[in-house]
Amino acid sequence: MKSKSILATILLAGTVLTAACGNTEDAKKEDATAKTAEQPKTEQVQLDQEVAAYKEFAIDQLDKFTSSTEDFVNAVKAGDMKKAKEIYPVARMYFERSEPIAESFGDLDPRIDARLADVKDEGKGEEDWSGYHKLERALWVEKTTKGYEKVADQLLADSKELRARVETVEVTPKLMVNGAVDLLNEVSTSKITGEEEIYSHTDLYDFKANIEGAEKIFTILEKKIQDKDPALAENLTKQFKNVNDLLAKHETKDGGFVSYTKLKKEDTQALSLAVNQLGEPLAQMGTILE
Repeated sequence: MKSKSILATILLAGTVLTAACGNTEDAKKEDATAKTAEQPKTEQVQLDQEVAAYKEFAIDQLDKFTSSTEDFVNAVKAGDMKKAKEIYPVARMYFERSEPIAESFGDLDPRIDARLADVKDEGKGEEDWSGYHKLERALWVEKTTKGYEKVADQLLADSKELRARVETVEVTPKLMVNGAVDLLNEVSTSKITGEEEIYSHTDLYDFKANIEGAEKIFTILEKKIQDKDPALAENLTKQFKNVNDLLAKHETKDGGFVSYTKLKKEDTQALSLAVNQLGEPLAQMGTILE
């Protein structure tokens, strides 16, 4: 009887130990499940709709860019300089609005949009220069399109390739936020100084398009920003309006913009200040990713 009692005690202890281990494992699983449930979803999941909306916007802009570029190229090849000059700044606005996507392709962006100074900064020669700005110089400085047929054809081919490849771009919330800031940086480093369109002086078209591109990103993300930081959303709305109101003063009756050469020093100073005032809150949009 004693041996049976000892055996029963051992079996009971084993049962308790097993049960305890089982309870511990169950507790661990429950704890792990609880922690997983507490963890926020990834940025991509949180902003799926916003990411999709921005990619749709970029594709639409590049559709219009390709179509306008084809019209521009046809005018250049036909020697219709007046029409080519009219199309030039409008076509480029589509590109400038969607540049965060275009810049994803390091080879295509410079072929389409590089200035001669950019090419030389990379240690290359003028023979390596192509794209819109090369044709800009032909139209406004050389005042001819003869001999530029191949340049025009290459521009159209590059534009179509860009449109095709944009389908493969992985758009992320980070790309959107950084893209908005980069667009504003472009305004402050080249558009506001007149360095972008040194032959045609159509810089304000690019300026407006960059602002519109950044504002589109803000508009898409606005609800998320509003939820996390209402004051930031309000400030961004105010600062975008301030920049747009200043740009509106330089619009022409046909919806275009005056030549950059028409701006006075106080005009460029006011625009520069407005861009700087927009830059700080725009950079804070990244808080929604934290």
